[in-house]
Amino acid sequence: MSKTMRTATLLAAALALCAGTAEASSDDAWAAFAQTVETKCLAAAKDMLDAPRAVVDPFGSESYGLAIVTGTAKGTTTEVSHICVMDKQTEAAELGSELGADRVAVPAE
Repeated sequence: MSKTMRTATLLAAALALCAGTAEASSDDAWAAFAQTVETKCLAAAKDMLDAPRAVVDPFGSESYGLAIVTGTAKGTTTEVSHICVMDKQTEAAELGSELGADRVAVPAE
């Protein structure tokens, strides 16, 4: 095998190894991102909902993490949902207005 072929083969092998590592790292990063969105959105809902739970969009939009947070409205027995957005830069989360079960159906866990 010529020196050029050996160099090309080694380079190809190195790139293949890096690609596998980057993919695994990316999966871990997206999982961490989804966990952050869930944590921030549940915290934002604590004063509005009892026993809140979140369904997180695993990637969000370009600028925002997105989730639907569902629970029992404080002081009631009514199940409601809120759309939650978390700024990817600041990690500040905000909830939209209350959406009743007639507007949004989120299955119980």
